[in-house]
Amino acid sequence: MAWSKIKTYHSIFSKFFGRLAMKKTLIIITGASKGLGKGLLSHFCAEPNHELVAIARSQIKASEQVRSLQLDLSDSEKLEQAIPEIFADLAQYDRIVLINNAGWIGPVKKVGKLSVSDWQKLFAINVTACMQLMNAFVEYCEALSSERIVINISSGAGKKPLDGWAAYCSSKAALDMLTQVAAQEAELTGSGIRFFALAPGIVDTDMQSDIRSASADQFSSLDRFLSYKSEGKLSSPAEVAEKIAYLINHTHQFPSVLQDVRQF
Repeated sequence: MAWSKIKTYHSIFSKFFGRLAMKKTLIIITGASKGLGKGLLSHFCAEPNHELVAIARSQIKASEQVRSLQLDLSDSEKLEQAIPEIFADLAQYDRIVLINNAGWIGPVKKVGKLSVSDWQKLFAINVTACMQLMNAFVEYCEALSSERIVINISSGAGKKPLDGWAAYCSSKAALDMLTQVAAQEAELTGSGIRFFALAPGIVDTDMQSDIRSASADQFSSLDRFLSYKSEGKLSSPAEVAEKIAYLINHTHQFPSVLQDVRQF
């Protein structure tokens, strides 16, 4: 048999058996209609062994690969009602991943200028919704033998104060601690669930547009954030999605709960 045919057959068989060996993965993504969430959805849809639950305020087109749920994550009651649908039929998957990506910068205003409703809505999206989904993830997945991963999209702002961002910074600090406690509990119970709070860097999303439209008297770092855009220093959602996928596929390389994509 000609060497060219041998190589062709080898390639065909390698691809075939490679697909058989791939893990059947379910990935649940919040905020999947735009920005980083949309980038994640696009990235993982390119993998035929991946199925996705895409959660967003706006409707996302469903397919055989994507189950779409239209939810406003600031409505804790409606999110709780949707939990059984989000976490349905998990036993069929070799790997289950929750990515709490949805987040809101809120009004960029100094303390004393914010309304109670601003704080409540921001914490409902940035903290409470993540807590609800993490709580359900552990409840539904703790006894499964599959690989189970939770990635909470955090921010460097959870570790560094920025004027005008009191609500956002404190919400991300809360998310970091929430993730660390969940990881400690997983270690104590031996559940094997991995938890990460991942800072994505500065990503070219609508959130950055909101930041750039802030008032300079409420946000002293406005010029710096304007320069990130004008000087091309923002990462694309696709670039960050690729790094998050790397983390998911190589969790053994990342022993720490707190991670930053700029470090790998």
